[in-house]
Amino acid sequence: MEGHEESVTKHEQLLQHIESLKIGTKISVRKLAKSMNVSEGTAYRAVKEAENLGIVITKERIGTVRVEKKPRTISDQLSFGDVVEIVEGHVLGGSEGQHKTLHKYVIGAMKIDAMVRYIDAGSLLIVGNREDTHIMALEQGAGVLITGGFGTSREVKMLADRLALPIISSRHDTFTVASMINRAIFDRLIKKKIMLVEDIVSGKPKVNQLKASSTVADFEELALATGYQRFPVTDEWNRVIGIISRKDVEDMEREQPLEKCLTRNPITAGLQTSLASAAQIMMWEGVEFLPIVDRNRKLVSSVTRKEVLQAMRDAQNQPQLGETFDHLMWNGFAEERDESGRLFFHGLITPQMATYMGTISEGVLMDLMTQAGLTAAKDVSGSGYIVDNVTTYFVRPVQIENQIVISPVVLEVSRRTCKLEISMTHHEGLVAKAVMTLQSIEHG
Repeated sequence: MEGHEESVTKHEQLLQHIESLKIGTKISVRKLAKSMNVSEGTAYRAVKEAENLGIVITKERIGTVRVEKKPRTISDQLSFGDVVEIVEGHVLGGSEGQHKTLHKYVIGAMKIDAMVRYIDAGSLLIVGNREDTHIMALEQGAGVLITGGFGTSREVKMLADRLALPIISSRHDTFTVASMINRAIFDRLIKKKIMLVEDIVSGKPKVNQLKASSTVADFEELALATGYQRFPVTDEWNRVIGIISRKDVEDMEREQPLEKCLTRNPITAGLQTSLASAAQIMMWEGVEFLPIVDRNRKLVSSVTRKEVLQAMRDAQNQPQLGETFDHLMWNGFAEERDESGRLFFHGLITPQMATYMGTISEGVLMDLMTQAGLTAAKDVSGSGYIVDNVTTYFVRPVQIENQIVISPVVLEVSRRTCKLEISMTHHEGLVAKAVMTLQSIEHG
């Protein structure tokens, strides 16, 4: 137990150190481990938690960087300041307008009189070394992103300052910056879609809790007042030390303190834990209740399995925002039914599914079979599922632009699980086969 306390303290020290770094500082796991005299594994875990907390981000081609913490309410729209970070640019003028949001970007590859029709207030014009277009865009109320590392004139900079509209320079070409901005928009939409524990506890009333010195009578009183049968138990610093449930106090006298019967070292979750992770933890560990703690293990809220599963069901009914790799691959597959009414799926193997050697990624094939299995299981039982176990056999390779058929067969369905056999074929020849067990998210 002492070792656990020491590691928690080191973890806290690392997070405090990362938080104390100047905004914009690059963070190396190796250097952090060396400077704080900890293992690289400990440093890596601290950096990952700092990323979850929103005080560092990891950028392509740059690495991990200390950033200003932004609120969880992610906006659909990027600000001009966000664009500066995304395209690794610098502001030539109009820096006071970096907080303003843009609703679209326009690539300036046409004549200026044609361009005017597409540019309005809140746009971002992506253009090269063309001062006349820089001025026109600013006068229309748009920001300007100059590609290729070019600058602009003093006159344009002064106009940008006067209008508080940023004019940004990036060393990347037009195609690259457009791709970077697109990627950032999709990433932002996907992050917004992923529900966290924080999203379902933010509006909850003060969490009910007991102390180790509380008695069985205190438990009975709180249970009667709230209707709940499980509560977190905290120490004098509000750190979670255990959980107490109706089962724990059944044979205890009313005046006995709870410290004699509580379940110690309970499983907990943080505000930045995803709902899917919380649901999996609860199913695998067989718990109905999770205390929610901050990084110092201090109690901030609690969730029940019922609350988590209801929120996940609600999230599944929302329209999809953004495109994850899973969605992009699966969207290319059509769904049909055979003569017996059983679902099957067919689509093409695209070049994006290949490895650098030109072979098809086994991970992609497995993901396609998984999506087919989840869809078929929901079709049969009406429940949502998460994957518990998959055994996969790859029989023969497939080529780019091969047409494949995925046929899931449900072997067994119970209240908690679903077992399937999934075959992937090309011209009726077997390509891969999987045996899959799924856990229902509808039932504990």
